[in-house]
Amino acid sequence: MDLSFSPEELAFRDEVRAWIKSALPPHLAAKAEMDAEFTHAEVMSWHKILAGKGWAAPHWPKEVGGTGWDASRRFLFSEELELAGTPRLSPFGLAMVGPLMIQFGNDAQKKRYLPKILSGEEVWCQGYSEPNAGSDLASLALRAEDKGDHFILNGQKTWTTYAQYADWIFVLARTNAEAKKKQEGISFILCEMKSPGVTAKPFLTTGGTPAFCETWFENVRVPKENLVGELNQGWTYAKALLGHERTLVAGIGISARALLRAKRIARDTLAGGRPLLDDPVIRTRIATLEVRLDALRMANYRALAGAKLGHAPGPESSILKLRGTEIQQGCMDLLMFLMGDNSLSWFNEPGVVPPREQWVAPGFNYLRAATIYAGSNEIQKNIIAKMILGLP
Repeated sequence: MDLSFSPEELAFRDEVRAWIKSALPPHLAAKAEMDAEFTHAEVMSWHKILAGKGWAAPHWPKEVGGTGWDASRRFLFSEELELAGTPRLSPFGLAMVGPLMIQFGNDAQKKRYLPKILSGEEVWCQGYSEPNAGSDLASLALRAEDKGDHFILNGQKTWTTYAQYADWIFVLARTNAEAKKKQEGISFILCEMKSPGVTAKPFLTTGGTPAFCETWFENVRVPKENLVGELNQGWTYAKALLGHERTLVAGIGISARALLRAKRIARDTLAGGRPLLDDPVIRTRIATLEVRLDALRMANYRALAGAKLGHAPGPESSILKLRGTEIQQGCMDLLMFLMGDNSLSWFNEPGVVPPREQWVAPGFNYLRAATIYAGSNEIQKNIIAKMILGLP
C-alpha cells in the first residue's frame, strides 16, 4: 500500500494553494490570519467563489456538478483550505443531504435541489438530535403523521446548527410508532424552513457564537414528494450519512494550523526573559501533539490508499473522528495554557488580548462540542470495539 503522493498530486496541491491565495478576498484573508469567526454572509460569499471555480462540491459526481477528483485530490484540497484558515462551508447541504440525495433521491429531487445546494442559493440545516435523543438518536420522537398526499410534523429538534439562516432542513421523523424496534419506522424527510409552524430559536454559546438553535414543528404540512427514499427506511440512510460526516471532522489541517499558532505564541511570549518555547515542558507538549497528529495523518492516508483500491470507508471512519476531535481539543488546551491569564478574556476585551489571538478563547469553548457532535466519542468507541475489534 503506497502512502505517498505522486508528483502529479503534489503539483495539484501547489495549484490549489496558489489559487486560494489569489481568490480569497482581502477582508476574509485578514480574518483567516487571526482564525476569527466568519459570519454567515462571509461563509456564503466564499461558497459562491468556490462554486464559480467549480470546486464547491469536490466529492460529488462530475455529472451533477462535482470535480471528478479522486480521494487523494479531495483530501489535499480539503487540507489546503484548512491550512489557509478559509471559511468552512456549511456541510449540511454539500456534504450531507446532497450526497445522500444523489444516492437515494429520485430524479425530480435531484433536479430540484442539487443545483441550488451547489450554487449556495439555498442553505440547509440538519434535524437529527432532540432533547431526549442525542447519542441515542433512535429514540427520536418527532412525528410525521401520514395524511394521504402529505405529512404533518409535530415535535422538536435541538442543536440545529445555524437553522436561523437555513432555507431547508432535513429531518429524521417517526412515521411508524408501532415498529417493534426503535430504529424501524423512521423516515428521512425534507422540510422548508418557511413552512407555517416551523420555529427556529438560536441561543448563544459560551464561545460567543449563535451557532445552535432549538427548532419546533407544530402541525407543519410537508408534501409526500419530500420523502427521500423509501418510507420507514430513514435509519439506514442516516447511518450512511453519519459515516460520511465522521470522515469530515478529523480536521488534520485545522490541528496543523493550531500547532503552528502555538509555536508562534510560545516563541513570542517571554517568561523570565526567555521565550516559552525554550521551556522543555512546553516543547514536550507541542511535540506530543505533533506525533499524535502525524499518526492520525497516516491513518487518513491509509484510508485514501484504500479508496484508490476501491475500498469504501467503513467503521474505520470512527477512528478518524475520535482521534481527530481529541487532537483538536488538545491543541486548544495548549493554546489556552500558553496565553495564561490572557486566555480568560472570553469576549475579546480591547487592549487585553493581542488582536491576533483574540479568537483563541471562543475557539476553545466552541470545540468542547467536537467530541459530541457527529456522534459522541463514547459511541465511536463502541463502534470500534464491536465492528473492528469484534468485541461483544
